Amino acid sequence: MPGFLDYILLPEADGILVEELVLAGDGTATGLDSAGWRADGGGWWSSAAYARELRTDAGLRGRVVAVRRREAESVYRRLAGAELPDEATLRTFFHDRLPLAGSPPLVLTSPQPPDGFHEVRVYRVLFAGDLGQDSLPRLREVWRMALADPRERVVGTAESRVAGDWFTWDVRRIGPGTAWCLDVTARLGSGSDAAVRPLLRELTVVMRAEGLIPVTIERFS
Repeated sequence: MPGFLDYILLPEADGILVEELVLAGDGTATGLDSAGWRADGGGWWSSAAYARELRTDAGLRGRVVAVRRREAESVYRRLAGAELPDEATLRTFFHDRLPLAGSPPLVLTSPQPPDGFHEVRVYRVLFAGDLGQDSLPRLREVWRMALADPRERVVGTAESRVAGDWFTWDVRRIGPGTAWCLDVTARLGSGSDAAVRPLLRELTVVMRAEGLIPVTIERFS
């Protein structure tokens, strides 16, 4: 099932990387598609190895910049003298998928739905990289986060209600300078999970704007 395209400027802004998490029906990630283009020629290329390196090599990751499509369009127009292909065309350049571990939800606990809710799910959205000095204050402002217990490496919690669904999430540090995650609890008010994927996407976009690179989306319950 299609996910959403993300855009990254390659080192020294000499090219563009386009990525898309491949999502299962419940919003978990099963793979990562990517395609890159550089100004020095050769056309579009696709490399699972490069996508993996971007997430494991802090030096490389520190030289790329996550941007929105309009910024990628501007760079491509300047370097290529043409318009960046539309998203349907960009997807045709995905030839080397990076598989992500796909398995049934890892049930750590069996949460009971609160009164008035149909189901409870727990997701983890994992990101590579580190947040800048000003990132946490911005996140706290954007999400109106409450401070949490730093001993648990949770720097803040937030919530949102969408129709009859109630979402809460923790911003958690995985390791110093290594990774961060969002632990998202979805309390669904009906049998529909239509709000889950848009909410996960919205949260991911905010974290990308702070320089983090999405790695995967897992489901724990």
